[in-house]
Amino acid sequence: MKAGKAEEAMTWELKKRLQQTLSAERGARVFAAGARQAFALAYPNTYHVGMSNLGFHIIYQQINQRGDTGCERFFLPDPKERLEYIRTNTPLLSLETQRPLASFPLIGFAVTFEMDYFHLLDILSLGRIPLLTSERDDADPVVIAGGPCATFNPEPIADFVDVCIIGEGEEVIHEVLDAYYEARQAGLSRCEILRKLALIAGVYVPSLYKPVYDQANETHLIGYQVEDQIPSTVHRRWIKNLDDYPAETVIFTPHTEFGDMFLVEVARGCGRHCRFCMAGYCFRNPRVRQLEKIKASVMKARDFTGKVGLMGAAISDYPDIDLLCEFIMKQDISMSVASLRADSLSEILTKALAQSGHRLITLAPEAGSERMRQVINKGISDRDLYQAVRTAIGNGVIHVKLYIMIGLPFESDSDIQAIIIMARNIKALMLQLGSKGKLTLSINPFIPKPFTPFQWMPMCARNGIIDKLALIQQALKNEKGILIQVEAPKEAYIQAALARGDRRLSRVLLSAYRQGGPKAWKKALQEHAVDEAFYLYRERDTNEVLPWSHLHMGLEPEYLHQELERAKNEQYTVPCFPGCQRCGVCNGR
Repeated sequence: MKAGKAEEAMTWELKKRLQQTLSAERGARVFAAGARQAFALAYPNTYHVGMSNLGFHIIYQQINQRGDTGCERFFLPDPKERLEYIRTNTPLLSLETQRPLASFPLIGFAVTFEMDYFHLLDILSLGRIPLLTSERDDADPVVIAGGPCATFNPEPIADFVDVCIIGEGEEVIHEVLDAYYEARQAGLSRCEILRKLALIAGVYVPSLYKPVYDQANETHLIGYQVEDQIPSTVHRRWIKNLDDYPAETVIFTPHTEFGDMFLVEVARGCGRHCRFCMAGYCFRNPRVRQLEKIKASVMKARDFTGKVGLMGAAISDYPDIDLLCEFIMKQDISMSVASLRADSLSEILTKALAQSGHRLITLAPEAGSERMRQVINKGISDRDLYQAVRTAIGNGVIHVKLYIMIGLPFESDSDIQAIIIMARNIKALMLQLGSKGKLTLSINPFIPKPFTPFQWMPMCARNGIIDKLALIQQALKNEKGILIQVEAPKEAYIQAALARGDRRLSRVLLSAYRQGGPKAWKKALQEHAVDEAFYLYRERDTNEVLPWSHLHMGLEPEYLHQELERAKNEQYTVPCFPGCQRCGVCNGR
């Protein structure tokens, strides 16, 4: 077969795979060419991962509901497909109509994890989009980023993204599209369009904010030079009434991390004030959906599958969780949950999970000692933890999994020993209750995140993490029925640098991407004379200008300082309550 025909056959093979994926879905919308304005919605990971993200479904639905815009999806190809794209010189194609990415005037990325920054660049490259915003002209698409990473610190990807959505996107995406279409109708240039978008509340255009560094110490950021008439601070957007915006599976496909499960958001945000949790601060205040609205969504699940997944920061905190569980059980629908707290786990919730076939309960004490849980404001006692295990096993659950962090601020050797003691005590309790199931400890290094009280704290050094892990593993290696899962520390340190990095990391990220991705990270740092320790191991002054200081989550400036002091003093902060105005979010800002 001649080379041209061989490439044509391979291109058809790529299209056929996309069509097969599309045909296995229910709920996708495909519009005729030219019937609507085109919007490319991209998830910087595989289809399997991207279609598991409920936020991705929500934005897809919001865009398609407009009537003037058709949304098409793009995902990171698997390694074999990627080679076929490269071998046949085929640009990245959309799932819905197999159109090339570069033909879309707007590209929106949903960015959830720092390590997906490398994939974001891969998608742009495969799509034939100039990677740097400075290299794009009026003929190139406008690249937008939304999601948690774009909200709390988009600076490491600021050189690649034209627009960032700060906060929740259901409302602001419509304002962005309206403004963009008006600008195009008026014949505005790319630069003029970006300036127009930057005037929308919650929209950040990095190219209009130039970082300024101390001349005496070029590593220290002292502020941003903001272009005239552009807001100096970008305030995050958040949905006041969740019930105005449905949040449930829009496209049903069995090819996700959750299998054939229909996802329903129960609540958003969290008011527990856990001091390590970025989501608890950037997506505050906690909001819940009306029970009747959730019931209606659960009933929709029956049209697709017999399984429903309840999503939220802490499902067991939902005020009507028992009533919801009783309703689901009566419908003969099985259920799963995104997260549980040991101190709010009820008999009915546990019974519903067991009846749904769950044999594993996952809890997140985060630390082994009560002292350390006071530091991080987790608010869970040993008694809460043991009672949760009793409740779970008493209702037929046999396996227990615990999420643990090590390298937390103000952690001592005794806190590491407490993890070992906790594991042994819980395993003994499981045996006492008649369960011969496994106890799994999922142990990860703590990563300080922006907009938390620990944003100023250093990360524990690699050798310290390795030593702590070795101590736990050695102590428990002969304990029957206890398993330890560990995240690779190397990746955690790249995540940490990207989470709290400034715009100088954009060029490091680009170099690493061009040389093979995360494995080239160290080399890229050296090439650009960027000291990783500056981002990882330095305790930052609370008066220091942080890379995300021009973004505002609604928090009063002194609030995070106060919470850091409370952490040092092991003081507990009570959860959000009606009328509370401590942090500033509910003060009408």
